[in-house]
Amino acid sequence: MVKKQREGAAAAGFTDAEKAAMKARVEELKAERGGGKAYDRAAGLAAVQAAIAALPQPDRGLAEQVHALVLAATPELEPKTWYGMPAYARKGQVVCFFQGASKFKARYATLGFSDKARLDAGAMWPTSYAITQLNRDVEARIRELVKQAVQ
Repeated sequence: MVKKQREGAAAAGFTDAEKAAMKARVEELKAERGGGKAYDRAAGLAAVQAAIAALPQPDRGLAEQVHALVLAATPELEPKTWYGMPAYARKGQVVCFFQGASKFKARYATLGFSDKARLDAGAMWPTSYAITQLNRDVEARIRELVKQAVQ
């Protein structure tokens, strides 16, 4: 039986975008572990701003707005990149992250939450939210989610 490969997947099974994300994560880990330094907020913020600046529109505009909302709602979170995308951590552990639609040629950008986020709601809850535009309701929901994630 012949397995159908995902569109754009390499013979090894990973797309070019997946390979780039893994490579970015390796570089992030090297930077985090190099020298055993404590978290440097300025460096983390610069890395997130560079990742956002590298995104094409409309992802860049969404990421800029999400970035501002997350930091305003939860200033205790540490900006950093995660698989090359903007992310926000608590004590070094990623709590939430933005993924542009362009990253994996998706239909929409997402705001995702790791298992470190405290969004538990019974036996099942969403950990990723599609974002196509920001309006007052969406902005309020993002603020609510990131605040809940760090409680």
